[in-house]
Amino acid sequence: MILVTGTTGKLGRAIFSTLVDRDAVVISSSRNGEGAARAIDFDQPGAISLEGVETLVLVSAGEAEDDVVVARHEAAIAAAERDGVKHVVYTSLAAEGDHLGFALAHRWTERRLHRSTLSWTILRNGLYADLFGSLLGWSDDKLTSAFGNGALAAVTRLDLAEAAAIVAEAPQNHAGRTYDLVGDPITALQVAERLGVALVDIPLSERRRELDEAGLKAFQPAMLMSIHTNVRHGFLEGTSDDLSGLLGREPSDALAEAAVAAMASAPTALRHRQLAGCIAGW
Repeated sequence: MILVTGTTGKLGRAIFSTLVDRDAVVISSSRNGEGAARAIDFDQPGAISLEGVETLVLVSAGEAEDDVVVARHEAAIAAAERDGVKHVVYTSLAAEGDHLGFALAHRWTERRLHRSTLSWTILRNGLYADLFGSLLGWSDDKLTSAFGNGALAAVTRLDLAEAAAIVAEAPQNHAGRTYDLVGDPITALQVAERLGVALVDIPLSERRRELDEAGLKAFQPAMLMSIHTNVRHGFLEGTSDDLSGLLGREPSDALAEAAVAAMASAPTALRHRQLAGCIAGW
């Protein structure tokens, strides 16, 4: 049996749904059991039960400070060792992501798996295309970006979910392997061109001010700023054939997904004009 954690989140839900579509024997889990078959709260290590699970798809338990995430992952791995789980598939962070503000917990977890008693596969996931698009902004009908001329080897969640499902179905074929799952590099200028709008480059200081005023959790602005500066300075544009190798096809169009995400926050009048243009072209 395969168990997927964090299925109330977008990636976990996509992995679970993909496995269901592939007729795998799989169950879902979430912190409180809402919308899932099993409740697994990594903040309550003594209550975790992985009995009967052969393959654990451990979706990173983010949205917290490093010490909290590391403790959650330790609880999950320790429970897997105790309860006889045979293999863990961990959704980590792209190989080039070491300078990102949320990399530490991922790399700690990889090290923990290396010294565990478990068989494991590490999926170093690239940053999501829709995240890239959502981190762009708008000034009237112009797209704004703090990414400069930098590119991101972005990837779609559905491709990552499919890759995770393929590994989870036959973990013995991927034991001890670390895959770098990234797509073709995309830029803010390409997103603007896809949308047919002008692009305005803004400095990192302006984007930081916007994030500081956005009412985010205390640790989130620094994490998001680390994405902006890493892309801007060319640290997240490296490519790999691992994703296409696992999928047996070319990755999906990350640029299209980024453009859709960027347009979601566009001024209403601009969205209406874009829709009218689409209708006129039918």
